[in-house]
Amino acid sequence: MIKSMTGFGLSRSIGKESEVYVEIKGVNHKFLDISIKPNDLTNDLEEYIRNLVSKKIVRGRVDIRVKFKAESKISYSIDSNLLKKFEKSIRKDIKLSDNLQFRDIKDVPGIFNSEIVQKVNNSLIKKVFNAAMDEFISSRNEEGIKIKKVLLKKVKQIESLISKVNNLNNKNFKKRAKLYKEKIMQITSSIDESRIEQEVALLALKHDVNEEIDRISFHTDSLNNELVKKICSGKKIDFVLQELFREANTLSVKLDDPYLKNHALDIKLLIEEMREQTQNVE
Repeated sequence: MIKSMTGFGLSRSIGKESEVYVEIKGVNHKFLDISIKPNDLTNDLEEYIRNLVSKKIVRGRVDIRVKFKAESKISYSIDSNLLKKFEKSIRKDIKLSDNLQFRDIKDVPGIFNSEIVQKVNNSLIKKVFNAAMDEFISSRNEEGIKIKKVLLKKVKQIESLISKVNNLNNKNFKKRAKLYKEKIMQITSSIDESRIEQEVALLALKHDVNEEIDRISFHTDSLNNELVKKICSGKKIDFVLQELFREANTLSVKLDDPYLKNHALDIKLLIEEMREQTQNVE
């Protein structure tokens, strides 16, 4: 099954005390690249997200954005040791006789501290992330189905064109050999006919494309087999298409008939279009 690297997933949970929002976007990439924002999530939560993505995604850039709001509490604390040192220093240098008041220490750095504590529900964030991940994978699968249909259609077009090239080229081979022989016989009648046959065969073989046609057919069979697999590899498809393009290029060079050469050029165009589609295959 083809899976696209392009996808989108979104999930949210809104309650009385908390709100969680998770968005996942995927684009094509040579390897698996995971980006999580914001980067101030707890270590265990970030590790959970990365492990889950790594298990379900082979390659592609995956951008994950997590937003959450939760009930906040303010805590206050006083550094007693620092307060004692501060008081001792003041009494020694300024000879302070009265007790220190809050107004005397509230602006001194480090003595009086306040901290906003936000209670984050990691279980809820994981639940919302899982829902977004399911939607993300589903969208990648749906896009993969579309790509598969396009690729299979183009493979059939290539197979149809190569079949036409093969049939017409076999007919042209016999015609070409006959024409070569007639031209040589017109030029001279003193040359040994067996030698003429050899030269004609060599000239005709220069335009023989049976090997290229066989290899192209082999590669289209490989593509068809890969496209219907349960787990499909985008890298393998791209490699086969490279080899297929190489053979199609050789085919177009060898063919001298304009009609057949156009077929070969059409095959090259179809392969290029398939390679563009394959850039999004996982």
